[in-house]
This record gives sequence, C-alpha cells and structure tokens, in this order.
Amino acid sequence: MDTPPRSAAADAAAPAPGGLDLATLAVANLTPVLGRYFERSWSHGEGHRLFDTSGTSYLDFANGIAVSVLGHRNPRVTAAVHAQVDRLMGPMSAIGYAEPTVRLAIELAKTLPDPIDSVFFMNSGSEAVEAALKLARRVTGRPGIVAFRGAFHGRTFGAASITTSNPNYRQGYEPLLPSVYVSQYPSVYRDFGGDEERAVAVAFRHLRDLFHSTISPDEVAAIVIEPVQGEGGYVPAPPAFLQILRRVCDRHGILLVADEVQAGYGRTGKMWSFEHAEIVPDVVCIAKAIANGLPLSAIASSRALQERWGKSAHGTTYGGNPVSCAAGLAVLEEIRERGLVANAAAKGAELSAGLRAIAARDARIGDVRGPGLMIGVEFVTDGATRAPDGPTCEAVIQGCADSGLLVLSCGVEHNVIRWIPPLDVTSEELAEALGIFERVLVATR
Repeated sequence: MDTPPRSAAADAAAPAPGGLDLATLAVANLTPVLGRYFERSWSHGEGHRLFDTSGTSYLDFANGIAVSVLGHRNPRVTAAVHAQVDRLMGPMSAIGYAEPTVRLAIELAKTLPDPIDSVFFMNSGSEAVEAALKLARRVTGRPGIVAFRGAFHGRTFGAASITTSNPNYRQGYEPLLPSVYVSQYPSVYRDFGGDEERAVAVAFRHLRDLFHSTISPDEVAAIVIEPVQGEGGYVPAPPAFLQILRRVCDRHGILLVADEVQAGYGRTGKMWSFEHAEIVPDVVCIAKAIANGLPLSAIASSRALQERWGKSAHGTTYGGNPVSCAAGLAVLEEIRERGLVANAAAKGAELSAGLRAIAARDARIGDVRGPGLMIGVEFVTDGATRAPDGPTCEAVIQGCADSGLLVLSCGVEHNVIRWIPPLDVTSEELAEALGIFERVLVATR
C-alpha cells in the first residue's frame, strides 16, 4: 500500500534549519509531570514521517503510541475534519444528535460481532475503561473486578486500580478502587520460557485459586483483559486462555471486558484482537486509533446490556464530538476501502520475519512476538535466565531516533521495543526501519 504523497503545502510549511527549541521554551510553564520518550521539538507530520523544527525527517513507527494508524495528514481524514469544522464543531450529545456521531456508531457497530450493537462515545482510553467498570458493577450488582498482572488500562482512578504494569502509576494514590483482584497473566516467554500450554494452565489455576480463596465468582462483576498487553510488554494472551475466560464468565454471570484500546482497529491483523481467539466479549473498550489522532473513545456492548445500565447512568460533555467522529468515519472508510486489516497482517508477517532474522544474529534479543503490526522485541542480558535488559533497550531507542526512526519501549522493566507502524506501511518503509534498527544494534554492542 502506498502512503499519501508529500504535498507542496507541507514543503512550504517546513521550517528552516536551526528551528525552535520547544523543550527549552516549555520549561517555565509546561508541566514537568508528563513523561516523554524524547526531548525533541516537533514541527509537522506528512505521511509516515515526522519533522522536527530543524526540518529533520523521522520515519514514525511510534504513531503517538498507536494512535496515528494512517500516518499524518491522511488526505481523507484531513478533508473530513476540515469539512466538519466548517459545519458544526461543538459537542451535541447533551442536547440531541449530530450526524457524524450517529453515523460512526452505525459503522463501528458493523465491525463488531453480534450481539454487540450499541456504542457509547467518550474521549480517552481511560474514560472507556472507567465506563466499563461502572457498567459492570451497576448491571451485575456485584463489587468484584478481576484484572491481570502486567496490565495497563489507564491513569484515572478506576483504570489505575486495575493497572499493574508500573508501580509509579499507583504510588501515592492508595487506597484505590476497592474489590479489585489481580490474577496471573499467561506471559508465555517471560514467565514460562515459551511453553504456551503451561502458561495457560498456570494462569487458569491462579484464577481458580483466586475464586476458591479470596472472592467467590458470584461476587465478581467483570473480568477485564487486554487480549494483547500493551504497556506491559506487547504480550499476546494465548487464544486458549481467552476461551477459558469466556467459559468462566458464562458459567458465573461475569461480564468479560476486552480492552482493545491499543490492540484494536486492525492493529493485530484482525479488526479486533479478541477475534484471534474466536470469542465475543460482553464489553469492548475502544480508543487510540479510532480517530487517527483526535480525542475519541468508546465502549461497545449489546443494547440489552446498556438498557440495563439505565438512562443517565453515565454521561459525557465532549464525548462523540462531531469533528472527532467525522475523522472516525474517514478512518473506517480508509481501513475498509484500502484493505488495511489485511495489509497489517501481511506487513506484520514481513516485519516479524525481518526482526527474527536480526534476533538470530544478536543474542541480546530474547523474544520477538505479537500478531500483525503489534510486535514486541524483548531485550535480555542472558537468554537462559531471560533477565531483562532495560538499558540496552533504551540505548537502541535513542540510537534509532538519532538515525531517523521513532520506536518506543514498553514492559514492566522497560526492556521491550514496541513496533507499531501505521496500518498502511509499505515494504520499502519496513526495509528502511529494519536497516536502521540493525545498524543501531551493531553500534550499541
């Protein structure tokens, strides 16, 4: 698939060398709280490349953490945003309906399996998770929430309560949401040395022991899981484990919530990552890629479930903003008309093969994993013990940026590079990225 061509307007907008140092300018007034992977000053984006204020080009395989799945200035998305801004920009949800919001709900529901047919729009992934927790507790009348070790679900209070990918996300905020229970995630490489069957068996035993010793399943409102863990290390849950969770939830009247915030929208080579396991969750949390960079998120479930939740049981001021929803419609049109889910599967296989070939030549890479274009490359100091190597991972990321490639880290030990190129990435771009990555690996030995 070809990326959109670079426009003359973008060339005219490009800054002269020696551009503005935004990092220095920000010191006095912009918060020091927000963490950043790089201290670089960005000017504009075009296609699959970002440009800093000096005009230097970077192949963008970070995408704002899996957000800009169609790259920058996608013509269809940009045109839809401009047209909607000229027509209606403010939120309408409290006083009626806006056409893009209604149409996006219709089109989004078409991508989801039955009986999921109703969409509640919000603004961020954390908000979607919060809404899912509220829905689960109110509909079931139960307090318990089960999450999994290494998960990341967001930074707001409820979302942070079920997040365990980094203690800093929770430190100083206790006590968090009560009645949250954390079970073992089947991390096949990290905890079980590649033995998928054992990983599933042990993780299921942990869940079963939790129900026997700590909370009865009849008191659990929801089990919340990322079918592919994001911040926790790009770790796919084996399909067999997701199938077990579906059966457990059916047996005990528990809602199964799939957090598809990072793994959804074609990222894994299927529209939704839970499809790899051939299951249907009760609630799906959606964000990041949904509007290619504009703030928008959603939860989706059956209408019957949302009717049980009740009118005005939850609300939003900005959720479903018509400009964001216009962009969201354009994103779905691009994905459908350009066959980008299939492209993610094909290019993901190509990228995985290239990364595995590099890993075979570098013992510091312990694992290459993940479906589609959601691939984790894990660095270790010792292949036998799988001891994590965060410093090498960080050095490689910074070296890649210095060489014109943007990739990000993840994992509890910050030792995994996440590969999340746009869904319409080309073979030529993959070859360019792999070449930079291997050269940086050699230079950091």
